[in-house]
Amino acid sequence: MIVSTRKIREPRITLVGAGPGDPELITMKGANALKDADVVLYDALVNEKVLEYASADSIKVYVGKRSGEHSYSQEAVNKLMVDYALNYGHVVRLKGGDPFVFGRGYEELNFAASYSIPAQVIPGLSSSISVPGLQQIPVTHRGLSESFWVVTGTTASGAISNDLYEAARTKATVVVLMGLNKLKDIVKLYQQEHKNNLPVAVIQSGSTDNEKLAVGIVDTIVEVVEEKGIAAPAILVFGEVVSLHPQFQPIKDFFAAVKEEL
Repeated sequence: MIVSTRKIREPRITLVGAGPGDPELITMKGANALKDADVVLYDALVNEKVLEYASADSIKVYVGKRSGEHSYSQEAVNKLMVDYALNYGHVVRLKGGDPFVFGRGYEELNFAASYSIPAQVIPGLSSSISVPGLQQIPVTHRGLSESFWVVTGTTASGAISNDLYEAARTKATVVVLMGLNKLKDIVKLYQQEHKNNLPVAVIQSGSTDNEKLAVGIVDTIVEVVEEKGIAAPAILVFGEVVSLHPQFQPIKDFFAAVKEEL
């Protein structure tokens, strides 16, 4: 009879933010947690190259969590996380971006606590700040934007977030996550606020090899996105800070020429 000599460690869970996509943008602490993990449960938005930080002997389980494709329900993910912790030891719940920015991280933390399983959080770089930053678009800049909003484009019911109505009225930079399929509706909100010429950027798969960028103004951004073939996952950035991007310079020149003619 073969008897396993594997010793099961005490159960514990670590929520790790993988960052926006580039595997080098995970934190050192996050990479170390992966190295120590017995099991890794990872989402669709996680670059699978990040899994190379984990031990070759660890169990890697894909749990989906992307709109429009088959995925585990949040309840199922919660149960898997606990079951693996109880039966294997250290579970790393690997999530794209940061676990607490539209990542439902606290729900998982709370579920672990209900089973008295120790859990910790290792933050990740949220795409809401890092992806514009990689494109040299600051979310705040003296004289242009004193604050920024991070808003989900679509609520659980499929409707536009009520916060977007408020955000469109401000002078703040507004970063919309999971909002590409609502772009036309969001554009209408800004047009209703007479912000037709406000600079806008849409960035697909930021920090990865599949990154694409569309730059325009509220009145043209839908057309530019279609021309560029931008697809999800993508973030939307509304605000004067987008005018700092080099691709916006021709638009500035156009407005300057029109102004001179008038």
